Amino acid sequence: MNLSNETTPLCFSINSPPFTFNHSIGSVYFSSVFSVLGLTFNLIAFMVLLNTFRNTHSRSRSSFLVFLGGLVVTDFLGLLVTGCIVVTFHITKFNWRQVDPNCMFCNFMGMSMVFYGLCPLLLGAAMAVERFVGINRPFARSTSMTKSRAVSMVVMVWTMAGAISLLPLVGVGSYHMQIPGSWCFFNISSEASDMAMCLIFSLVGLLCIATSFLLNTVSVVTLVRVCCGQDASQRRRDYEVEMMVQLIWIMLIGSICWCPLLVFIAQTVLAGNQLHIRSLLLFIRFATWNQILDPCVYILFRRAIFKRLFPNLDWSRGSLRTLNPASFVGHIRRLTRTSLADTQGALSKEQYRAPTD
Repeated sequence: MNLSNETTPLCFSINSPPFTFNHSIGSVYFSSVFSVLGLTFNLIAFMVLLNTFRNTHSRSRSSFLVFLGGLVVTDFLGLLVTGCIVVTFHITKFNWRQVDPNCMFCNFMGMSMVFYGLCPLLLGAAMAVERFVGINRPFARSTSMTKSRAVSMVVMVWTMAGAISLLPLVGVGSYHMQIPGSWCFFNISSEASDMAMCLIFSLVGLLCIATSFLLNTVSVVTLVRVCCGQDASQRRRDYEVEMMVQLIWIMLIGSICWCPLLVFIAQTVLAGNQLHIRSLLLFIRFATWNQILDPCVYILFRRAIFKRLFPNLDWSRGSLRTLNPASFVGHIRRLTRTSLADTQGALSKEQYRAPTD
């Protein structure tokens, strides 16, 4: 008995194939449909973003498109890697213990699930920070947020997600085969090491969602307050609103798709409850929808699409009030030559009209 336990690889020490779980939530149908839809939508979204990026000259929009591009690439690769493994298992019914006796393949699968799961949430929070600074501190942002800086932030997000995915390999938790035997994930239990990994994963995800809600709420309030201000000057800001609408939808989709899984994991380990397999699989399906619906936001919620859907609207007058606080803009204008020239011109006209009134 002891010899058997010693020779059992760690990833198969809790759940070992073959399994008899035949619930429809774990069928190949869901995995195949989700993978095909997600890969198709993300590929279309990447083509749309690439075309938009080439035709964009605005620095703020270019930086935002870099974040969107990083999110599309992450979602596409996540579905490609995990989907290929799951669908291949369902088709071939290969024996994990024979194919992967040293748990290397299972560890890779578990790392992929954690990495590609946290990346969309971390990138959503990073985009919320970018838009918050762009709307509330536009001049401070214009000198610091370049395309290269945006790329660096995306790489930093990938690095952080990758570091968290490596924690089970250094002793913080461990990756295990999960029922119905088609995927691997970190062990969800109340043991100290496993609990640490579960809480890190859940709290990082929930913190990203909370950060996105807070910063996006402030950005929207600032946008509405200043746009409706009586003394705010007008200029074209259609793309600023477009980016904000896209970000709000990304936040809502990510929250709805990921909160059930994150709360379920934290609640299970903190309460010491036994893991409910069907609930775990159901919440994993919910989380997968995030990678499918995200690209739909980039494809559908664009100004060009609205112009086609509502051609009777006068889009030529689509100027929006500036996103900068009116008082802040007023102080900046007083320090510019253009503003001084306009003021002098207005005074000259008044003096010219005075004799005729």
